Amino acid sequence: MRKSRFTDEQMIAILQERAAGAKVGELCRRHGITETTLGRWQRKYGGLQVTEAKRLKQLEDENRQLKRIIADQALNLQVVKDLLGKKW
Repeated sequence: MRKSRFTDEQMIAILQERAAGAKVGELCRRHGITETTLGRWQRKYGGLQVTEAKRLKQLEDENRQLKRIIADQALNLQVVKDLLGKKW
């Protein structure tokens, strides 16, 4: 997945500008983003503070690691089952 050019803190700051009453079109033009991107950020980070967003990012990374570990273990288990299931 492509890495964003904005940090979580920057995204939240832009959303806070929007909540303060900035016009969406002008806000998007100033920061070089589309309205779709702004809407996506609103769904993901709407109402979060910077510390909460950092924690969310940390949990997502941890979840990604755990999923990778589970996939590796499932693959290893399948290999062992295949080897033990064969008649020599």
